[in-house]
Amino acid sequence: MRCPFCSYEDSRVIDSRSVENGASIRRRRECPQCSRRFTTYEKYEETPLVVNKKDGRRELFDSTKLFSGLLKAFEKRPVSMETIQDMAHEIERELRLKGEAEVTSREIGELVMEHLEKTDQIAYVRFASVYRQFADVQNFMQELQRIMANNKTDNIKK
Repeated sequence: MRCPFCSYEDSRVIDSRSVENGASIRRRRECPQCSRRFTTYEKYEETPLVVNKKDGRRELFDSTKLFSGLLKAFEKRPVSMETIQDMAHEIERELRLKGEAEVTSREIGELVMEHLEKTDQIAYVRFASVYRQFADVQNFMQELQRIMANNKTDNIKK
């Protein structure tokens, strides 16, 4: 690996650690020429995942957009950043495990909804209100009633 400071052709690895749940490796390196240290990340090359949008457009899957949507849903909720990151990684992993080069934005939204409903119902309702584009309070109330009915069913089973 070329040194980013002096452009020397080689460097040595000082430390390696697995990051992102084993999806990549973080390496601390040192240049034998200038003795400066720097960090590199090694990650397997993923096949691009294309998202088919509702309006017919196609764009590359952006994990940053997924993470930012989750952050908005969990805003001011007692959910750790680690949990949110893990959820984003899990959703992306599930999409990639389908083995298809293209997914619909609807598939992504439904997968996010499943994960949110299991984790935090307030975050779920926040996301659902935007994702399902509730037209009025009636639509919102119907979704809340569905969640409350599921909670009653879950409590009875316990």
